[in-house]
Amino acid sequence: MAPTTKEGQRAELHKTIWRIANDLRGSVDGWDFKSYVLGMLFYRFISENLTAYINTGEHKAGDPAFNYAILPDSQAEFGRTETVAEKGFYILPSELFQNVRKGASHDANLNETLARVFKNIEGSALGTGSEDDLKGLFDDLDVNSSKLGNTVAKRNEKLVKLLDAIGDLPLGKFGDNSIDLFGDAYEYLMQMYASSAGKSGGEYYTPQEVSELLARITVVGKTQVNKVYDPAVGSGSLLLKFDKILGKGNVRQGFYGQEINLTTYNLARINMFLHDVNYEKFNLAHGDTLIDPAHWDEEPFEAIVSNPPYSIKWDGDSNPLLINDPRFAPAGVLAPKSKADLAFTMHILSWLAVNGTAAIVEFPGVLYRAGAEQKIRKYLIDNNYVDAVIQLPPELFFGTTIATCIIVLKKSKTDNAVLFIDASAEFSRGGNKNKLTKPHQKKILDAFTTREDAEHFAKLVPNVDIAASAYNLAVASYVEPVDTREIIDITEINVEIARIITRQQELRTSVDEIVADLERAR
Repeated sequence: MAPTTKEGQRAELHKTIWRIANDLRGSVDGWDFKSYVLGMLFYRFISENLTAYINTGEHKAGDPAFNYAILPDSQAEFGRTETVAEKGFYILPSELFQNVRKGASHDANLNETLARVFKNIEGSALGTGSEDDLKGLFDDLDVNSSKLGNTVAKRNEKLVKLLDAIGDLPLGKFGDNSIDLFGDAYEYLMQMYASSAGKSGGEYYTPQEVSELLARITVVGKTQVNKVYDPAVGSGSLLLKFDKILGKGNVRQGFYGQEINLTTYNLARINMFLHDVNYEKFNLAHGDTLIDPAHWDEEPFEAIVSNPPYSIKWDGDSNPLLINDPRFAPAGVLAPKSKADLAFTMHILSWLAVNGTAAIVEFPGVLYRAGAEQKIRKYLIDNNYVDAVIQLPPELFFGTTIATCIIVLKKSKTDNAVLFIDASAEFSRGGNKNKLTKPHQKKILDAFTTREDAEHFAKLVPNVDIAASAYNLAVASYVEPVDTREIIDITEINVEIARIITRQQELRTSVDEIVADLERAR
């Protein structure tokens, strides 16, 4: 009997995905195999999404028996233009996931069939507004890769198993409460492979509870925002938290981001579709945000969240154009070439709306390092842009044990101070990682919202005091930790010492008497 609760369905889904990964992985490395699972999951999703969309329209139009999946391709062609304008893509009935799967085990040219289908899906968007959103989405699902097998027959055998396994996933039906199981399957795969892939995984995935905390920080007191942005978007999971927190449709103009890694950029776009974000509601770009930023012409963003790569190299002052770049010029100095952290921070500040909030996960060194980074901190504090600094626990992220921090930026603050929150102890241990549970998140958010001092946890510090401390933003410099040292009673210790000395003297006297008796007995 299938589980009926969302938690039960999710547990069953995770168990099934884990089995697929172990059964089908074989010689394909887990992080690479993820692309095959996600790519096929995406293919199934858009097939079912399109079918449900067309069927619903026909049912409402008075044909309750209509089923797009059994329609001849020739008849389906009549709806192509209108559907592409609405959904951004088109799939003929014969090329739907469920129909390709039916004939897969008898198709000696399955690899060619799938390659053609993927090319046709991307091709359906050519010359339309969704062309850039569909282009290259199946590039990492290479049906002719030797990773799947040394011969065509072996590759096709693996592809049949993959189609069947993805087709059997309990993803629910459109319109019911568990539709987000598509998105959940994606997130579980990301987490599973990030856990086992070490650093390579951590670059692409921010744990869900951290993503949620960042998003909630940026929307305190709001029920809607104009749009959200992440300059190092990764798989897009940070952006998608806003739909869960604010509710569908309350990010009015959509989701924006940029990603330098092509594979990860493709994953981010797939993730948008898997979470049923239509093509006109996201604008993701491929490229180097620091050197060649997209979205120059967009109005500023009301909510920005990001977990940029820590202390990576960038052009810095070796590129003469950057010092005059309007994003970096106001600070009068560029972030060091070996540490781009504060370059991302300055970029984010530049893209932030006057009424907006940005929450950025940062490497802790940016809070106290000297040189150019200290000068950038001076600019941020003197102009009252830093709203809060939150110290996080260690071992939250995949691929690093570092205790990172969150810097919160605002352009319209009501005071000239920075709130420091020491959340280094706010975690529960789970497996080999720490986790921010709901109560931990709430404690941090409550402190952030009330903006009041809390002993050993939160401290509101005037900007002038921070300036007097050489613009040091390390939380430990302002929030006094709990003193865990044992309290010693000196009087009691002295009494104990006196007792020990007396006892020692008694023992010496006894030993002297024993020695004297032995001497007399000789």
